[in-house]
Amino acid sequence: MRLDLPARGLRIAVPASIANLGPGLDTLALAVRLFLNLRVRKSGAAGANLLSFRFHDIELRGENLIERAFRHLAGRRGFPSLDIDVDAEIPLCSGLGSSAAAIVAGFRLFEAVFGPQPVDRLLSAGCAIEGHPENVAAALLGGLVVCGQRDDGSVIALSAPWPRALRIIVATPELQLETRRSREVLPQTVPLAAAVTNIQHVALLLEGLRAGNFAVLSEALRDQLHQPSRCAIVPALEAALKLRYRGLIGVCLSGSGPSIAAIGQSHLPQIAGKLNAAFRKAGLRAVTRTLSAYQPN
Repeated sequence: MRLDLPARGLRIAVPASIANLGPGLDTLALAVRLFLNLRVRKSGAAGANLLSFRFHDIELRGENLIERAFRHLAGRRGFPSLDIDVDAEIPLCSGLGSSAAAIVAGFRLFEAVFGPQPVDRLLSAGCAIEGHPENVAAALLGGLVVCGQRDDGSVIALSAPWPRALRIIVATPELQLETRRSREVLPQTVPLAAAVTNIQHVALLLEGLRAGNFAVLSEALRDQLHQPSRCAIVPALEAALKLRYRGLIGVCLSGSGPSIAAIGQSHLPQIAGKLNAAFRKAGLRAVTRTLSAYQPN
């Protein structure tokens, strides 16, 4: 196979994502402007079917999901050997979709070699690797995504714009939390009343964002399915969920944690300071980032 790449190499950028957004467990996610970046060049090494990775300022723990996702789609098909430089703005194991970004980066690398793929195929493949669809969908589609799965396991994902007036302040403590551990604390059954409340809140959240009725969002972000259990393993979460401040719309756990996300309309530095203070009180330092949604052209 002949692969034409620019002289400086092909660049691939995949956004981070904030999943769940309070009540939308395994259903909602928002792509944000924090990126996993790849630069791809044809390899000078002899032979084919080799992917040579160089990670910059990243301590890779466990499997290389970029390569796994690429080979998941490639199967036994041959391809030219490639050199790939990887730079990540997304902290690992932070609740910001780093694994989903790596999976989607592998898919984009595959498309660079073999051509564009149907979105449905990529969504289903990403869910098969990740175990849940929402982060992968946000990294693929951008914007605010709503996900569901059919009985056969295939994924339905719809993307909508995020209001420009709302920014996301994310506080990430000096603590890594594996998704597996965070999911282990979740209850296997929940009271009917809690399930109904979350359904109501997801509906309120989506319609409030669509209509620009931000007054309902503070209530809509409240969750009864996963955040109460995760307060035991995410320092400062319980205190952060109670924060009230001018310009603050609401607070939620970012994905499975340990990052905490606040949605703000104004006074963003002060809100960031409040999140930092909550982590300091819990004995941890945190890095805060004020992010906008990533919405492709």
